[in-house]
Amino acid sequence: MIMPNLPAFLAWGLITSLFIAVGWLPNGILGGFGNADDPGSWQGAATQLALADDGTTFQQYIGLVGPMVTYLLPILIANAGGRIVYKERGGVVASIVAVGMITGSTVPMFLGAMVVGPLSAWVIKKVDALWAGKIKPGFEMLVDMFSAGILGAAMAVAAFFGFAPIITSVSDALGNVVSWMADNHLMPLMAVVVEPAKVLFLNNAIGNGVLVPLGAQEVVEQGKSLLFLVESNPGPGLGILMAYTFFGVGAARSSAPGAAVVQFIGGIHEVYFPFVLMKPTLIIAAILGGATGIATNVVFGSGLRGPAAPGSIIAVFAATPRDSFVGVTLSVVLAFVVTFLVAAVILRASRKRDLAAGGGDLAAAIAQTEANKGKSSAALDAMAATVGAGTATTGGAGPTDGAAGSTAAPVRSIVFACDAGMGSSAMGASILRDKLKKAGRGDITVVNKAVANLEDDVDLVITQRELTDRARRHAPSARHVSVDNFLSSPVYDDVVRAAQAQSQAETAERSTP
Repeated sequence: MIMPNLPAFLAWGLITSLFIAVGWLPNGILGGFGNADDPGSWQGAATQLALADDGTTFQQYIGLVGPMVTYLLPILIANAGGRIVYKERGGVVASIVAVGMITGSTVPMFLGAMVVGPLSAWVIKKVDALWAGKIKPGFEMLVDMFSAGILGAAMAVAAFFGFAPIITSVSDALGNVVSWMADNHLMPLMAVVVEPAKVLFLNNAIGNGVLVPLGAQEVVEQGKSLLFLVESNPGPGLGILMAYTFFGVGAARSSAPGAAVVQFIGGIHEVYFPFVLMKPTLIIAAILGGATGIATNVVFGSGLRGPAAPGSIIAVFAATPRDSFVGVTLSVVLAFVVTFLVAAVILRASRKRDLAAGGGDLAAAIAQTEANKGKSSAALDAMAATVGAGTATTGGAGPTDGAAGSTAAPVRSIVFACDAGMGSSAMGASILRDKLKKAGRGDITVVNKAVANLEDDVDLVITQRELTDRARRHAPSARHVSVDNFLSSPVYDDVVRAAQAQSQAETAERSTP
């Protein structure tokens, strides 16, 4: 729910960094702190009654920062959760209910939106099932519109009086835990949980589910939050990869420099996870580096104005307020140095064993990382290709499946489908699209989508093996092909050959008198 809406979080963080009173370009109108009664002020913008320091009231600009964090972001989160459960209809009802959550509380309702979004969509889905097929023709739209509207209104009221106070209490409790850890100088201990969780791909649950909502609430109260850097600090990952660059052996050593660039500049942290899985003791280095980064931010009182997503050093600096540059920079540098030194000691101590064992199996570690993630990754696939990993198989047998090279039915549209509909599937679609263009079949449409958004109007669907069964349910009439690696699959050549054969057959048919 958070991941698809991270661009909105970044936009909010950028606006906050620029226009609030302590931002880079303070602007009372956009930042929401200006007096609309001042001579020459901007007219027509939304305002609210505010209390001045001398006890008088004045019309204060609402600006962009407050409405975005209070209304836009929670509604987007709820809508995304609703769409996951019941597509557009679920998203609409979830958005209605989210407004009840938002207005029923005084804190940003990120956690509340994550709860009521899927829940309200599930409720409308079950309600629709009660009279499915029982409505007389001509009354379907009437029933659909009123049922969603009435249920949405009722659940919004329930959220206002029921769910909102509960979620507010939960948010306050989580905030109190963070405050207690800060007061007792225990914040660095968060690395003990976060760093192992990252390698096991639980980082999204912790980061997006807990740290981002709490961080956004701290930004509203304090103007910045170090919670945004707990999980996204690129220092520990860079330290591990550079340690492999200088002290690793075999394929891991040759792959580490390229992975370091992708991790530090591109912000894709998952590329260093296989290196930790190859040698689990390196998690100690990651924990110590992460704890050092957190401790540095605590000492300097530094933080970010919004989430750094992806966790690139560019995104980190883009979200850094001007009074936190020293602390944030040192947190990344010191996290890198500590991780690098500890990882170097671990790798040097085991170098002879690693050489005797052939350097470890990086390909197996990459496969394990993708298994932990639950789906393929463009960055990991690219790294796997450099060490010889990546095989492909056609999808399992089924009434609508065919071999990739089958010409039994013409192929006009091809869809690459993955969980999110971006990243790895987009890369695979681009590769096949280029191959088809070079083969003279640029007329074939090749796009990428999320599996949940597949429709039964395509000819060929290409997915990772673990997603093929789900894809079949959404597009039962299509032929389905499974691949293990979106970036280096021989199946693409089979598809191109089939497309060329199809074109030749159609040309011959047209030329036959």
